[in-house]
Amino acid sequence: MNLIDVAAVAHAMAAGVASPGIQLVQTRFRAGLVESWDIRPGDRVLEIGCGQGDMTAVLAAAVGERGQVTGVDIADPAYGAPITLGESAEFLRATPFGDRIDMRFGFDVLTETFPDDTFDHVVLSQCSWYFASLDQLRAILARVRPWARQLGFAEWDLRPTSHGQLAHLLAVQIQGMIEATGERGDGNVRTPFSCQRLLAVLEETGWQASGPRTIDTTGMHDAAWEITVCHDVVEERLHTVPAPMRDLIQSHVDMLETVTSNNEALPVYSVTATR
Repeated sequence: MNLIDVAAVAHAMAAGVASPGIQLVQTRFRAGLVESWDIRPGDRVLEIGCGQGDMTAVLAAAVGERGQVTGVDIADPAYGAPITLGESAEFLRATPFGDRIDMRFGFDVLTETFPDDTFDHVVLSQCSWYFASLDQLRAILARVRPWARQLGFAEWDLRPTSHGQLAHLLAVQIQGMIEATGERGDGNVRTPFSCQRLLAVLEETGWQASGPRTIDTTGMHDAAWEITVCHDVVEERLHTVPAPMRDLIQSHVDMLETVTSNNEALPVYSVTATR
């Protein structure tokens, strides 16, 4: 595989105009993920949960001029702030990577379809906690299996490796508990399942997994972002949770307040699977 020009890819992202340093860190991390999946020039890739295209751009760099990346997301193109998904996609299409990228929003992989073997790879990168349940992920993994010979999967790992990562862990657990026991929402974290659960679901849906591998998250800002989101979710939705569970969640919030002095991002695990 060709080496990915991280700076060029970061420059192709609309979010990088306002925050070039942050975008460079995010892009470098995603380049490490793509390298772990052995995606090569000329490959055809389907990316599920493409969002604003951070991973889409890296995949486009990896497949080169002869490759193609199709990014799909169930969200509306008007979703997102301060830059919407649609605005980011338009920015990306105008870059040298644009002619090898097709981004489709409002696209539900459980109702839409592709012919068998349309792609060489299907990728889900840090989007699976957005799903409403583990059953939904199970259905999606079964659905896409005929479409590609190989799966690349990445998600945050619930196993912290340092004390500084505890705040990130608590923030996602709190959001997951509120989602599971209160009114259903559309938050950033809805189903924070473990790596062990993912491996079990892959086996159930006929994928043969190798790994997982740990990808370095040094310098990533996601822990601080997730803690802020967590506080917003608690303020807006804790009252929807039954009282006994509400007390348990509040205790987790209390613990979060005691460990937020050094916010490090959790590890990320990467899995490659074949059908």
